Amino acid sequence: MAQARLSRRDGFVHTVETSTGHTVVFDEPESAGGTNTAPAPTEMLAAALTACTALTLKVYADRKGWDIEGIEVEVDTTWDGPRPAGYSVKLRLPDHLDQDQQDRLRVIAGKCPVHHTLANPIPVEMA
Repeated sequence: MAQARLSRRDGFVHTVETSTGHTVVFDEPESAGGTNTAPAPTEMLAAALTACTALTLKVYADRKGWDIEGIEVEVDTTWDGPRPAGYSVKLRLPDHLDQDQQDRLRVIAGKCPVHHTLANPIPVEMA
């Protein structure tokens, strides 16, 4: 089971340690009272979607033997006040891929676990 544990450092700056031994620092922008020394948690959602999309495409392309060197994934966030209201994923695929490969990669991009979680929210229990 994956786990994350938070500890407060200073003001809005917090450190999260994962069960796999990684550490991530979070903060809030100055406009929200933070010091903007690290990404806000809502920014990390977009970052997670970006990374997960790219990693999902890499795994698929490797299985197919396709070269996707130079692929770019960009996620734009629309906001409803302080809350993300939606995400737009933009893929820039290498020109050497044919149309069928590009179409397939666009379908596969929508299958990353973070995309599925954001598109189909799962329950979150407070203990």
